[in-house]
Order: sequence, then C-alpha cells, then structure tokens
Amino acid sequence: MTWWSVVRFLHVLGAALWVGGQLTVSLVVLPLARRLLDPERRAGVLSAVGRRFGLFTVAAFLPVQLATGIAIAVHKGVTWASLAEPGYGRVLAAKLLLFCLVMAAAGLHGLAIGRGLARTARALAVASLVGSVGIILLAAALPAT
Repeated sequence: MTWWSVVRFLHVLGAALWVGGQLTVSLVVLPLARRLLDPERRAGVLSAVGRRFGLFTVAAFLPVQLATGIAIAVHKGVTWASLAEPGYGRVLAAKLLLFCLVMAAAGLHGLAIGRGLARTARALAVASLVGSVGIILLAAALPAT
C-alpha cells in the first residue's frame, strides 16, 4: 500500500460518510422521526441531528475532502488548463463544480432552517442530496490515469 492509496482512501471515506450520512438522515431518521415523535420532540431531535451533521461537515468532511482532493490533483498533474480537456479533465471539472453547488446548497439549507423556511430548506436538502449522489457518479466516471 502506498501513501497515495491512503490519501485516496481518505478521500473516498470522506465522501462515503458525507453521502451516507445524508442518505441515512433522509431515508431512515426523518421518516422515523415523523412517525414516532410529536412535533415538538421531532423538531428538537432533527435540529440536534442537523447541528451535529453540520459540525461534522465543517470540522471533518470539508477539510479532509479539500486536502485530499488537492493532494490527488497535484499528484496527477491537474492544472486549470487540463480541466478543459476531454476525458479526465472535463469530468473532474464537472465534479468540482457540482461539489461547489452542493456545498452552497447545504449551507443555504442550514440558513433556511434557522430562518424557519421549511419548504426552502427541504428543497435545498433534496438538491444537496441529489448533487452529492451526482458527485459520486462523476467520481466513478473519472477515467483511470
């Protein structure tokens, strides 16, 4: 096992935890909370889950993804110009753009929750989740180099 295998592993693990966390909250926690908890307790539990997931994102996910992603790009010789080239460059550029959009949607989701804009928050959460799955799809589509 090489150092770069560890870096790639950490990058994939971070992505798995982020997307897996979103899927777990959306497909397991939310439906159960809606069914089993009264509105007041549900709001408290979901708020706590959201705060903890947000803290995890800022403290662990983003730093690991950014550091390992940049390290992998430097190691592979990615340049700004290469992001416009067919194949690896364009797929990576699409993945990076979608990552930025997902992070914006996730941040705006937190703001919408804080302002009591439930419909907007839900739409942003769905957008973030769909975009996150799209990032995984693009990562899988990156040509081996």
